[in-house]
Amino acid sequence: MFLEQKGNKIQQKGWIEVVCGSMFSGKTEELIRRLKRAEFAKLKVEIYKPSVDVRYDDNDVVSHQGTTIRSTPVPAAENILLLANDVDVIGIDEAQFFDEQLPQVCEKLANAGIRVIVAGLDMDFAGKPFGPIPSLLAKAEYVTKVHAICMTCGDLAQFSHRKIASESLVLLGEVDEYEPLCRKCYTKAIAE
Repeated sequence: MFLEQKGNKIQQKGWIEVVCGSMFSGKTEELIRRLKRAEFAKLKVEIYKPSVDVRYDDNDVVSHQGTTIRSTPVPAAENILLLANDVDVIGIDEAQFFDEQLPQVCEKLANAGIRVIVAGLDMDFAGKPFGPIPSLLAKAEYVTKVHAICMTCGDLAQFSHRKIASESLVLLGEVDEYEPLCRKCYTKAIAE
């Protein structure tokens, strides 16, 4: 943790970390791991998720492996600023579902001395940059790209292939709706 001396008081300097990748790559698992380590270090931690994400639990953040951490669902990024009081670390899961204000919210938090850890899909099902993630990647001090395993060939996967017919950008789903694919297998799958 970075600390800065101001007079007689030592203040933490804030920053932004982004954990991104395809579905089933371990983004949420990594977010939870980092937040639990911060809690173990006796730091005050808060985690937020978009209120639209109710796949596993209405409130808690839950990884595909079943690891959980308490969280607060919020309808918009600005709500995080209203709720984040006296906190050292903020976690934000499923960041791609937040509005375009999320990068500015994260910057305000980091500028206030808070460590902000964001997890989300970097690309949508069509292989295009997803929501506020590209802007967050540009503003973050630390970026971790995680990969899944291609369900077709076993190589590293960075694409979230939608297996069902739907053009909706937001379609919450699991293994019945999505599969991780490598570039070669993804290109082949969308051409079929």
